[in-house]
Amino acid sequence: MTAPTGDGPPRALMIAAIAVAVAAVVVLLAVAAIRQADTPAEPVAISAVPAPAADGPDCRRLLDALPDELGTYRRAPTAEPTPAGAAAWRAEPGAEPVVLRCGLDRPAEFVVGAPLQMVDAVAWFRVGEADAGGGQPGDGARSTWYAVDRPVYVALTLPAGSGPTPIQLMSATITETLPARPADPAPVG
Repeated sequence: MTAPTGDGPPRALMIAAIAVAVAAVVVLLAVAAIRQADTPAEPVAISAVPAPAADGPDCRRLLDALPDELGTYRRAPTAEPTPAGAAAWRAEPGAEPVVLRCGLDRPAEFVVGAPLQMVDAVAWFRVGEADAGGGQPGDGARSTWYAVDRPVYVALTLPAGSGPTPIQLMSATITETLPARPADPAPVG
Protein backbone atom coordinates (compact mmCIF):
# COMPACT_ATOMS: atom_id res chain seq x y z
CA MET A 1 0.00 0.00 0.00
CA THR A 2 1.18 3.43 -0.75
CA ALA A 3 0.37 6.53 1.24
CA PRO A 4 -1.97 8.95 -0.41
CA THR A 5 -0.25 11.87 -1.95
CA GLY A 6 -1.45 15.36 -1.20
CA ASP A 7 -0.60 18.91 -1.96
CA GLY A 8 0.44 19.87 1.61
CA PRO A 9 3.27 18.89 3.92
CA PRO A 10 3.17 15.56 5.73
CA ARG A 11 0.89 15.42 8.79
CA ALA A 12 3.78 14.76 11.22
CA LEU A 13 5.57 17.87 9.99
CA MET A 14 2.42 19.98 10.55
CA ILE A 15 2.03 18.67 14.11
CA ALA A 16 5.69 19.38 14.86
CA ALA A 17 5.40 22.94 13.48
CA ILE A 18 2.32 23.66 15.62
CA ALA A 19 4.05 22.26 18.72
CA VAL A 20 7.11 24.46 18.12
CA ALA A 21 4.89 27.54 17.64
CA VAL A 22 2.95 26.84 20.86
CA ALA A 23 6.20 26.28 22.78
CA ALA A 24 7.60 29.57 21.46
CA VAL A 25 4.50 31.47 22.61
CA VAL A 26 4.69 29.86 26.07
CA VAL A 27 8.38 30.78 26.38
CA LEU A 28 7.70 34.39 25.33
CA LEU A 29 4.89 34.72 27.86
CA ALA A 30 7.08 33.27 30.62
CA VAL A 31 9.95 35.65 29.80
CA ALA A 32 7.54 38.62 29.80
CA ALA A 33 6.11 37.59 33.19
CA ILE A 34 9.60 37.20 34.69
CA ARG A 35 10.71 40.57 33.35
CA GLN A 36 7.60 42.27 34.75
CA ALA A 37 8.14 40.63 38.15
CA ASP A 38 11.75 41.83 38.14
CA THR A 39 10.76 45.43 37.37
CA PRO A 40 11.50 47.38 40.53
CA ALA A 41 8.50 49.20 41.94
CA GLU A 42 8.77 52.95 42.29
CA PRO A 43 9.48 53.75 45.96
CA VAL A 44 6.77 55.56 47.91
CA ALA A 45 7.89 58.85 49.44
CA ILE A 46 6.56 59.19 52.98
CA SER A 47 6.96 62.57 54.65
CA ALA A 48 8.15 62.71 58.23
CA VAL A 49 5.63 63.70 60.90
CA PRO A 50 6.00 63.69 64.68
CA ALA A 51 5.89 60.06 65.78
CA PRO A 52 7.48 59.87 69.22
CA ALA A 53 6.74 56.15 69.74
CA ALA A 54 7.67 54.99 66.21
CA ASP A 55 10.93 53.38 67.36
CA GLY A 56 9.30 51.67 70.35
CA PRO A 57 8.64 47.95 70.81
CA ASP A 58 4.92 48.21 69.95
CA CYS A 59 5.60 49.71 66.53
CA ARG A 60 8.48 47.32 65.83
CA ARG A 61 6.18 44.39 66.64
CA LEU A 62 3.46 45.78 64.35
CA LEU A 63 5.88 46.48 61.49
CA ASP A 64 7.29 42.96 61.74
CA ALA A 65 3.76 41.53 61.42
CA LEU A 66 2.57 43.65 58.47
CA PRO A 67 1.10 41.65 55.60
CA ASP A 68 2.60 41.75 52.11
CA GLU A 69 -0.87 42.39 50.69
CA LEU A 70 -3.86 44.47 51.71
CA GLY A 71 -6.45 43.22 49.24
CA THR A 72 -5.30 44.44 45.82
CA TYR A 73 -2.49 46.50 47.38
CA ARG A 74 0.98 44.99 47.56
CA ARG A 75 3.80 46.05 49.87
CA ALA A 76 5.86 48.74 48.17
CA PRO A 77 9.39 49.94 48.82
CA THR A 78 9.69 53.32 50.50
CA ALA A 79 11.97 56.16 49.46
CA GLU A 80 14.84 56.98 51.77
CA PRO A 81 14.83 58.37 54.29
CA THR A 82 11.83 56.36 55.42
CA PRO A 83 10.37 57.68 58.67
CA ALA A 84 10.45 55.21 61.55
CA GLY A 85 7.20 53.29 61.94
CA ALA A 86 6.08 53.77 58.31
CA ALA A 87 5.16 51.35 55.52
CA ALA A 88 3.30 51.51 52.19
CA TRP A 89 1.36 49.37 49.74
CA ARG A 90 0.39 50.06 46.10
CA ALA A 91 -2.25 48.48 43.86
CA GLU A 92 -0.05 49.06 40.81
CA PRO A 93 3.05 51.10 39.93
CA GLY A 94 2.35 54.82 40.09
CA ALA A 95 -1.01 54.39 41.85
CA GLU A 96 -1.77 56.25 45.08
CA PRO A 97 -0.46 54.22 48.01
CA VAL A 98 -1.96 53.03 51.25
CA VAL A 99 0.38 54.41 53.95
CA LEU A 100 0.72 53.17 57.51
CA ARG A 101 2.34 55.18 60.29
CA CYS A 102 2.84 53.87 63.80
CA GLY A 103 3.68 55.73 67.00
CA LEU A 104 2.03 59.05 66.19
CA ASP A 105 0.73 61.63 68.63
CA ARG A 106 -3.00 61.60 69.39
CA PRO A 107 -4.77 63.42 66.52
CA ALA A 108 -5.84 66.92 67.60
CA GLU A 109 -9.38 66.28 66.35
CA PHE A 110 -9.78 63.20 68.57
CA VAL A 111 -11.79 64.69 71.45
CA VAL A 112 -14.44 63.40 73.83
CA GLY A 113 -17.56 62.60 71.82
CA ALA A 114 -15.72 62.13 68.51
CA PRO A 115 -17.32 59.38 66.42
CA LEU A 116 -15.47 56.06 66.22
CA GLN A 117 -15.95 53.22 63.81
CA MET A 118 -15.31 49.66 64.95
CA VAL A 119 -13.67 47.47 62.34
CA ASP A 120 -13.43 43.99 63.75
CA ALA A 121 -11.99 44.62 67.23
CA VAL A 122 -10.26 47.96 66.51
CA ALA A 123 -11.70 51.43 67.19
CA TRP A 124 -10.86 53.78 64.31
CA PHE A 125 -11.15 57.58 64.27
CA ARG A 126 -11.35 59.18 60.83
CA VAL A 127 -9.58 62.37 59.78
CA GLY A 128 -9.87 63.75 56.26
CA GLU A 129 -12.18 64.95 53.58
CA ALA A 130 -15.84 63.98 53.65
CA ASP A 131 -16.55 60.62 52.07
CA ALA A 132 -18.73 60.58 49.00
CA GLY A 133 -19.29 56.84 49.37
CA GLY A 134 -21.45 56.66 52.47
CA GLY A 135 -18.78 56.73 55.15
CA GLN A 136 -17.09 53.37 54.57
CA PRO A 137 -13.30 53.31 54.96
CA GLY A 138 -11.61 54.14 51.67
CA ASP A 139 -14.72 55.16 49.73
CA GLY A 140 -14.92 58.66 48.28
CA ALA A 141 -12.03 61.00 49.15
CA ARG A 142 -8.59 60.13 50.48
CA SER A 143 -8.74 59.83 54.27
CA THR A 144 -6.67 58.85 57.27
CA TRP A 145 -7.96 56.50 59.95
CA TYR A 146 -6.36 56.29 63.41
CA ALA A 147 -6.51 53.17 65.56
CA VAL A 148 -7.16 54.85 68.91
CA ASP A 149 -7.59 51.94 71.30
CA ARG A 150 -4.04 50.56 71.33
CA PRO A 151 -0.89 51.43 73.30
CA VAL A 152 0.31 53.51 70.31
CA TYR A 153 -1.63 55.47 67.72
CA VAL A 154 -1.56 53.85 64.28
CA ALA A 155 -2.66 55.81 61.21
CA LEU A 156 -3.71 54.24 57.91
CA THR A 157 -4.09 56.64 54.99
CA LEU A 158 -6.33 55.26 52.25
CA PRO A 159 -6.61 56.54 48.68
CA ALA A 160 -10.01 57.34 47.24
CA GLY A 161 -11.87 54.23 46.14
CA SER A 162 -9.70 51.75 48.05
CA GLY A 163 -12.75 50.24 49.74
CA PRO A 164 -12.79 48.70 53.22
CA THR A 165 -10.42 45.75 52.60
CA PRO A 166 -7.14 47.49 53.59
CA ILE A 167 -8.55 48.70 56.92
CA GLN A 168 -10.17 45.32 57.62
CA LEU A 169 -6.91 43.45 57.03
CA MET A 170 -4.93 46.01 59.03
CA SER A 171 -7.45 45.67 61.87
CA ALA A 172 -6.72 41.94 61.99
CA THR A 173 -2.96 42.59 62.14
CA ILE A 174 -3.36 45.25 64.83
CA THR A 175 -5.61 42.94 66.88
CA GLU A 176 -2.99 40.17 66.70
CA THR A 177 0.00 42.37 67.62
CA LEU A 178 -1.14 45.23 69.86
CA PRO A 179 -3.23 44.79 73.01
CA ALA A 180 -6.49 46.72 73.24
CA ARG A 181 -6.89 49.52 75.78
CA PRO A 182 -9.59 52.13 76.32
CA ALA A 183 -9.52 55.00 73.85
CA ASP A 184 -8.20 58.23 75.39
CA PRO A 185 -9.71 61.23 73.62
CA ALA A 186 -8.69 64.75 74.61
CA PRO A 187 -11.15 66.80 76.66
CA VAL A 188 -13.27 69.24 74.69
CA GLY A 189 -12.30 72.86 75.00
